[in-house]
Amino acid sequence: MFSTQHSDGQSYNADVPGVVVNHSPASTEKFIGSPSIVILPDGSYVASHDFFGPRGARDRWNQTLVFGSTDQGLTWRHFATIDHQFWSTLFYHQGALYMIGTYGQMGSTCIRKSVDGGSTWTEPVDGETGLLLEGRYHCAPVPVVRHNGRLWRAMEYVPKDRDFEAFMMSVPEDADLLNVDNWVFSNSIPFNGKWYNGEMKDWLEGNALVTPDGEMVNILRCGFYDDTDNISAMVHISEDGRTANFNPESGFISLPGGKGKKFTIRYDPVSGKYWSLVNWVQPKDKTVGKRNTASLISSLDLFSWTIERIVLHHPDPYHHGFQYIDWVFDGKDIIAVSRTAYDDGLGGAATNHDSNYMTFHRIKNFRRNFNFDPPWNE
Repeated sequence: MFSTQHSDGQSYNADVPGVVVNHSPASTEKFIGSPSIVILPDGSYVASHDFFGPRGARDRWNQTLVFGSTDQGLTWRHFATIDHQFWSTLFYHQGALYMIGTYGQMGSTCIRKSVDGGSTWTEPVDGETGLLLEGRYHCAPVPVVRHNGRLWRAMEYVPKDRDFEAFMMSVPEDADLLNVDNWVFSNSIPFNGKWYNGEMKDWLEGNALVTPDGEMVNILRCGFYDDTDNISAMVHISEDGRTANFNPESGFISLPGGKGKKFTIRYDPVSGKYWSLVNWVQPKDKTVGKRNTASLISSLDLFSWTIERIVLHHPDPYHHGFQYIDWVFDGKDIIAVSRTAYDDGLGGAATNHDSNYMTFHRIKNFRRNFNFDPPWNE
């Protein structure tokens, strides 16, 4: 049982899985989004999230909060609030902590730098200080990947409404990451409503990944009008990062939970497998919008996936959710942060989508085959 002190000075109890990093009651209409996590060289953890508002007022909040833990996630401290930062990924590179995302919802692409562990951050005011692309852009806390001497990160251009156009951005590892002149941007590929027999409605929140053959690809979540759940899209990126190509005849791949829900995929050189935490919909619950189950999956080739175990679950799919899970390897474990909708003694979450918590989770000895044995956060 988790006991916390609310802003009004009163304590309340909530049986929330994992460790609560932050809580925002539904009554505030500040919903917690975009969790991200990174491990610093000294072993401390840094996590972040942004806020979003109700449908019709999603751009009401435009800030990211940063938290730190020095006891392996048992307790957390808030130490920074960054205005005009959204949908952001934390990553550590060559002695500094970075945050890459957008300047606001559907805002310009930007990157910030911190040299004090996340307490203070640079401001992206121009092309020399982290303002990379001006206009309407979209992303999520998706991986930044090192490959062939470059850092890679997927992104979407949004010329209007929800017309997501997928592209890849990259920069040399030894370059100044805040200077736009050092970055390469591929062409952007517009979503086509005729793909997949006209049943597909969008693609977004792509993952930069290196295939077993050493090719850079972008794997995106896909939206469908029907009950399709296990489909995502793979876009191929040229070696120089300038060309993105998608073949609708062969580009759709199987991925449990790939429909309509964000995922983070990472490669583990120890097991030789790709891993992800996804909102796989169990066969008995064939409603693709559900986010009340988080499952650990793995693959040797990015095409064939195994459901390793159910990590988090609540039987109610309408006001409970474990979603947008970002995670990293920590030795034999996986550590993760979740955008969580759960009971809080104050009326709970507004919906399964409109989360009221960011929670921290540890999956111990994740490489073991559990066959759905459920000792969550054991």
